[in-house]
Amino acid sequence: MAGSDAPAGPGGTSHVHGTGGTRRSATGSRTGVAAVFLLPALVLLGALVVYPIAFSVYRSFFDASGDSLAGSGGFGNYVEIFTDDSILTAVKNNMIWVVLAPTVATALGLVFAVLTERVRWGTAFKLVVFMPMAISMLAAGIIFRLVYEQDPERGVANAVWVGVHDTFSESAGYPKARPLPVHPLEASGGGAFTTKEPVRAGTPVKLPLVGVAPADMPSDARPAKTPAASPDQVTGTAWLDFTRGGGGKPNTVDAQERGLPGLTVEAVKDGRVVATATAGGDGVFTLPASADGALLRLPAANFREPYNGVDWLGPSLVTPAIIGSYVWMWAGFAMVLIAAGLAALPRELLEAARVDGANEWQVFRRVTVPLLAPVLAVVLVTLMINVLKIFDLVFIIAPGSVQDDANVLALQLYQSSFGADADLGVGSAISVLLLLLVIPVMVVNIRRIRKEARR
Repeated sequence: MAGSDAPAGPGGTSHVHGTGGTRRSATGSRTGVAAVFLLPALVLLGALVVYPIAFSVYRSFFDASGDSLAGSGGFGNYVEIFTDDSILTAVKNNMIWVVLAPTVATALGLVFAVLTERVRWGTAFKLVVFMPMAISMLAAGIIFRLVYEQDPERGVANAVWVGVHDTFSESAGYPKARPLPVHPLEASGGGAFTTKEPVRAGTPVKLPLVGVAPADMPSDARPAKTPAASPDQVTGTAWLDFTRGGGGKPNTVDAQERGLPGLTVEAVKDGRVVATATAGGDGVFTLPASADGALLRLPAANFREPYNGVDWLGPSLVTPAIIGSYVWMWAGFAMVLIAAGLAALPRELLEAARVDGANEWQVFRRVTVPLLAPVLAVVLVTLMINVLKIFDLVFIIAPGSVQDDANVLALQLYQSSFGADADLGVGSAISVLLLLLVIPVMVVNIRRIRKEARR
């Protein structure tokens, strides 16, 4: 038909026009459909991420009122970040967090993942280690606020610490013991007590004390008794001169009164200790003849306050203590990811290393860890981003008196942005600083992902 034939090419083949236009039309159609589906996500992304970031950057150049630029040409808030002591402490603590918390959590996760492969109850162990991940930061903070309680009777950490300490260095048993004015003892300075008169061999010595609650008496305390006189020794009794219900006589060993076991007694002549003894369960002690004519002294070590453990939430240890609670929560996360990577390792490489004579430590260090490097990088970067915005644990665990010492940027952001003296300019500047700290970590992570994708 006229006008319908296409021009023939070589060999009689005709060229069909309009194919490229059809393809461009189909491509444009697919792009339009994709844009329609992506539009809601892009709107949400812009409203919830892009706009807040842009507004925070804009607001960071204005003062607290938001009506005029901050000092130094709008950079006054950024100057304050690096000159204010509390904010500088927060920056320093954030650096400590970024270095310690991800490293320790990843290392523990690696150790747990490797060890649980070799035990029959590895699955149960993984469940126990991962379980803290099911606990919110708020609940974990409350738990560890109690764990770090100073009183050993309430704080688990100090209960364990005091138990270990007392195993090797027994605490004094009578921190509030003291003599009465009618007793033959008097204060001699430094918390010690000394007899008013020299003692003599053959005459039993009485060292009565009060101020010890019967409920606080040692379990090995027995009814006190007066020892027999010995011409070649200085003997005596150290006891609690108190009778329940009253009726006892001062300076007299009554039937219901108990000895003070473990009490140290020193014989002092011319300012020098010539003999030492320790009272038994009935309070009886014995000194050699060299103590004749000496003054007896109860050293201050008998009356020092008992060891109450470590001040975990004090200014010097509060940040490491909170990091410990974070590791408790996130070591399970690291373990699960590393265990998944460990399960995918080619076993023939590990066996080949063992056949070549490598021991388990060499296999772990030179084969397992290098092969797990991509997984370890994922865990480490994820935890680094996570700790940069740590807030809950610090806010809950750190007492108000040391919160400035435990301060971190996210907490400082909250304190600067809310409250009676809120300064949204400084708060916005801190948020921008946090964003700048996160960006390098994200860039490294994106490059690592692209590198992995090209393999």
